[in-house]
Amino acid sequence: MASQSRKAAITSGNDEGILARVSQSTVVYHGKKAASNTAYVTKRIAKSTGKAAWILGTTFLILAVPFFIAYDRDQQITELELQNASLLGTPAPAGK
Repeated sequence: MASQSRKAAITSGNDEGILARVSQSTVVYHGKKAASNTAYVTKRIAKSTGKAAWILGTTFLILAVPFFIAYDRDQQITELELQNASLLGTPAPAGK
């Protein structure tokens, strides 16, 4: 008898379905809010990280790459001078 009244309560049109009652619970509300906040923070962090990577990358290209090119060129010139000095039999330059 009790099971029949439960079935009648579940299937009756006047009573809300269990899905409707669960979706209105405070636990579900707080869960959705936490998920939304997490997505927002993750999006902001990703955006900030992208900006920082762009700034660091362009700064490296503008400042560091020309320095390395000049350093490599100087090393090549020094090696060339040492090679020429050894071929000609003159002593190597003292300053380098």
